[in-house]
Amino acid sequence: MAVATEQQILDGLAEIIDDIVGIDKSEVTPEKNFIDDLDIDSLSMVEIAVAAQDQFGVEIPDDELRNLKTVNDVINFVQKLQQ
Repeated sequence: MAVATEQQILDGLAEIIDDIVGIDKSEVTPEKNFIDDLDIDSLSMVEIAVAAQDQFGVEIPDDELRNLKTVNDVINFVQKLQQ
């Protein structure tokens, strides 16, 4: 799979979050915290991680998932794994 740009990852995450928890794509920005700003619970985060793994072709281990607090954390993590 081709390496995704930061914007492609952001767009993909926004689509996934919209599909899973119904948060409008325009609300999903890099600085947003999943729990504090987007009110996403841990079960939904697992669903988002699974969908992101499928979309971006990366593996997000459960122990890493709890360290991904913001949208930007996920963007950086995916980019690092795609290199």
